[in-house]
Amino acid sequence: MIYLNNAATTIRKPPAVTEAVVAALAGAGSCSRGASTSDLVAARSVASARVRLARLIGFAHPERVAFTQNATMALNTALFGMLHEGDHVITTDFEHNSVLRPLHELERRGVIELDYVRADASGRLRMEELEGLFRPTTRAVVATHASNLTGAVTDVPELVRAAHGHGARFVLDASQTLGALPVGMDALGIDVLCFTGHKALMGPQGTGGLAVVPDLELAPLVHGGTGVKSADPFQPPSYPEHLEAGTMNAHGLAGLDAALEFLLELGVERVAEHDRKLRERFIQGVSSIPGIVVYGDRDGHGHTGVVALNLEGIDSSSLADRLACEYDIATRAGLHCAPRMHAALGTLERGAVRFSFGWYTTEEDIDAAIFALRDIACNLCDDR
Repeated sequence: MIYLNNAATTIRKPPAVTEAVVAALAGAGSCSRGASTSDLVAARSVASARVRLARLIGFAHPERVAFTQNATMALNTALFGMLHEGDHVITTDFEHNSVLRPLHELERRGVIELDYVRADASGRLRMEELEGLFRPTTRAVVATHASNLTGAVTDVPELVRAAHGHGARFVLDASQTLGALPVGMDALGIDVLCFTGHKALMGPQGTGGLAVVPDLELAPLVHGGTGVKSADPFQPPSYPEHLEAGTMNAHGLAGLDAALEFLLELGVERVAEHDRKLRERFIQGVSSIPGIVVYGDRDGHGHTGVVALNLEGIDSSSLADRLACEYDIATRAGLHCAPRMHAALGTLERGAVRFSFGWYTTEEDIDAAIFALRDIACNLCDDR
C-alpha cells in the first residue's frame, strides 16, 4: 500500500518507536504510582519524553509540558482552562474541529464571544482584517500552525504580535506541524502549544499534550489521582500534575520518547525539506492532468506536505475509493473536520481528496499517485 494520509496519522514509524512500546508493555509499571524498578522505568521514560518535547519545541520549561491522550484533549484543556465569562476570542477559518467545537460550545454556553480571521476563495487568510477584530475583552487568539486541508502555514509571528499587543494570549494548535516544521515556542512568544504524538512526530496514537508558559495558569479539565499530594482535596497546583489526572499512558509515551529522540537526531529541518520537495513534485505532476483542481494558496508563508484536490467528473469520495481499490493508494476524502476552510474554498458540498506526505513517503510513491490520477482522468474522458 502507498500511504498518503499522513496528515491523519503516520502509519510507518521509526523502528525504535515500536521497540520502545514493546519493551514498555513487557516491563514498564505505573508512572508516579510506585518505587519498584518497573514503576521507575515508566516514570523515567515519561520524564525523558517531557524533556525531549520541550527541546524540540524550543521551550525552557519541560515541567510545564503536560501529556494528554491527543491534541483534541490538549486543546480542550487549554480553552476550557483559560477562558471565562465575558471573554472574546479570535480564531481563523483554517481551524480543525478540535479548535472550532470547543469554542462553539463555549459560545453556546454564553461564556465567550467569537470572531474569525476569514479565508478568501484562494485559501489565503485575510490577515489585513485581524486588527479590526480585537476588543477590550479579547482574551485569546487561537490558531492552527498550518491548515490540515491545504497545508498552508499560518503567519504565527504576526498573530502572536497582534495578540500580545492587545494584552491577549496566543494558543497554537501544532497538530499538523510538530515534527514536520520547526516550531520555536519561546522565540515566537507562544503562550500555549498543543500537539499530538501520532502525526509528524511519528509516535503512537493515544499520545499528545500541551506546553504552558509559567505566567499562565489553567484550570484543570480533569480532576483525580496524580500520585502526589494525595491528601489534598483538590488538584495539585504544581505542574505537570495540575493537568495530568489519572494513570499516564506510559507505554505510548515510551514510544513517543523514542520518536522524539529520532527526530532530534534527524533534524526537523530535514523533514521539512523532504516534504517540500515531494509536494512540489506532486503539484507539478498533477497540474497538467485535465480536470484537476488543486486548492489553496500557492505562496503565503510556506506549506506542509499536504495537497487537496478534486477531479472534474467524479466526486471526492469516489475518487478516493478508486485510488484505494484500483491502485492501493490511501488518501482521505470529505471535509477533513475543517468545515470553514471548505466553505471558503467552495467545496463544502463536494469535499476534496487530500494527499499528505511524511518522512517515509518516497518519490516513487508520488509518481505512482500522479500516474493513478492521470489514468483515472483518462478513463473518465473515454467514458464520456
